[in-house]
Amino acid sequence: MLSIKIYHNPRCSKSRQTLKILEEQGIQPDIIDYLKNKPNKEELETVLTLLGMSPRDLMRKGETIYKELNLKDNTLSDEQLLNAMLENPILIERPIVLANGKAAIGRPPESVLGIL
Repeated sequence: MLSIKIYHNPRCSKSRQTLKILEEQGIQPDIIDYLKNKPNKEELETVLTLLGMSPRDLMRKGETIYKELNLKDNTLSDEQLLNAMLENPILIERPIVLANGKAAIGRPPESVLGIL
């Protein structure tokens, strides 16, 4: 069986619910607390590719740092947005589950069932 990963924030209710759904399926995923263990550029680019999203699509626009860094500026490149997420992983939408060469965001948590 392929390893299943979850980019997890234990303080986030959707992240906890998504992890619970995986465990109820008998899955013990590799849990990546991405706020403590920041993803590297290659990992984040892989996640974006698997999700079929641009960096802006994966950003949490309600975070204070989003406003502080003026990330709503449409002239910012994908590279600049990606770097902002690497430096401030709180900006990355969560939770993200990787399984079977696919990825899904657990919003709603049940949406990850489609990639298992």
